[in-house]
Amino acid sequence: MKLAADLQALSTRLGHRFDRPELLVRAVTHSSRAGANREDNQRLEFLGDRVLGLVMAEALLAKDKAASEGQLAPRFNALVRKETCADVARELDLGAALKLGRSEMLSGGRRKQALLGDAMEAVIAAVYLDAGFDVAKDMILRLWGARIGSVESDARDAKTALQEWAQARGMPPPSYTEVSRDGPDHAPNFVIAARLENGNSAEARAGSKRLAEQAAAKALLATLEASQS
Repeated sequence: MKLAADLQALSTRLGHRFDRPELLVRAVTHSSRAGANREDNQRLEFLGDRVLGLVMAEALLAKDKAASEGQLAPRFNALVRKETCADVARELDLGAALKLGRSEMLSGGRRKQALLGDAMEAVIAAVYLDAGFDVAKDMILRLWGARIGSVESDARDAKTALQEWAQARGMPPPSYTEVSRDGPDHAPNFVIAARLENGNSAEARAGSKRLAEQAAAKALLATLEASQS
C-alpha cells in the first residue's frame, strides 16, 4: 500500500517510515469518515494513550529519582492530557492529514482539540504496532522534547491549587460559572467566573470550558497572591 502525499509528508514529520502504512491511514481516520471498508482510529487511540502513559511514567522516574508519587502524578497528568497531545499534533500539522466526514470538515474538525488529541494518541499506537515499543518511545520522547524537561516541579493545575487554598482556610471549594459563550459552534469561546465564598472572584476566556475554568482559577490565585504581598 502506497501512502497518499499528505500521509507521506506526515510520516516524514514523524520520523518513521511505516512497513504497514495502513496503520497510519487508520490512525488519522475519524469515525465520521469510517465505513464498512474503513476502520476508524478509536481502538488505536485507546492503545496509544497507554503507550504514551508508560513512556512518560518511565521518563519522569528517570528524570527525578527522588520525587514522590504525589509529585510525579501531576507532572504525568500535565504531559499526557488531551491538550498536550493536541499541541504536539498541531506542531506536526496532523490536522492536515485527518480523514474526516463532510460534517466534521465543515465544522472545523481539523482544528478541534479533541480530534487532534485523539489522533495523536492513535498515531502513537500505529507506530507502536508497526515497529515496537522502543521505536514508539523514541518518537514520543523526541516529539514531547522540552516539555518533559520543563514540566513544573509542582504541576498541579490551577483549579486544584485554588481548591487547596480555600480548604486551608476553612472555605468550601470554589465555584465556576459560565458567564457567556460566543463564536461559531466549531470554535466557541467561553467566559468562566471562578468565585470563593469570601467574595473574591476572577473571570477568564478560552476555547473550552475546561481551559476557561483553569484560566479563571489561575487569575484568581494571582489576585490572592498579590493581595497578600
